[in-house]
Amino acid sequence: MKKWLFLSTVVVGLTLGGCEEDKLNIFSVQDDVEMGQQVVDEIKANTSEYPILDRSDYPEAYSYLENIRNKLLATGELKYAGTFDWDIYIIDQDVLNAFSVPGGTTFYYTGLLKYLDNEASLAGVMAHEFAHADKRHATTNMTKQYGFSTLLSMILGDDAGLAQTIAAELALGAVNLRFSRDNEYEADESAVEYLYATDYDARGVAYFFEKLIAADEENDGSDDWLVYFKTHPNSDDRVTEIYSKYEALGSKSGALYTTEYREFKTLLP
Repeated sequence: MKKWLFLSTVVVGLTLGGCEEDKLNIFSVQDDVEMGQQVVDEIKANTSEYPILDRSDYPEAYSYLENIRNKLLATGELKYAGTFDWDIYIIDQDVLNAFSVPGGTTFYYTGLLKYLDNEASLAGVMAHEFAHADKRHATTNMTKQYGFSTLLSMILGDDAGLAQTIAAELALGAVNLRFSRDNEYEADESAVEYLYATDYDARGVAYFFEKLIAADEENDGSDDWLVYFKTHPNSDDRVTEIYSKYEALGSKSGALYTTEYREFKTLLP
């Protein structure tokens, strides 16, 4: 296994001296990139759990998603737009979910893509997942989960086996990666900011949440495929906060691209 964890004494000192406890991240940005690539490799190898659509078979579908990605990255709002990979994969399962891994790569289930009503909503979901990666939520949470002393021991070579354990857990449970409510609020707010800098309706992610909440209430949470709020903690005021952020930015009008999105869905299996 390639050793992707490294951190100089200087960086450790700066991290400890310049970060609040809930923002402490012992991993370097390069660690995010290398760890993320390892997780992606593990996911791609697990074809039974993650049946990924081949790009050569669905070039137009991938191109559609990548065009949205490019709009978001071109806004100048993402700190690591030019550093992370930002690759996109489509998983062919009737699951209502999407997730990101460290280093910017994101995955979208066909169940989610078919469920959404317009391109702005997809752009909002994509922006939300991008924010988790760009804000480095996964490795910040891992720093808290495993503890500074344990991770430092691993970096110094005293517990090399832990590195493999962490990577394996990320790969096998990538779809179940959980973020804190603070992470979710930050990703929601960032999604509005990212979309506001484009021609999209910046409330896109709120429209998705509203539809999802209504469906969840109607079915009393009984649909197993409706897993988004199991991996992205729900809160009654998240939609309200999204609208508040949009209004604070100036309530600029934006496009939904409903017709274009309807045509996109015909490209999926």
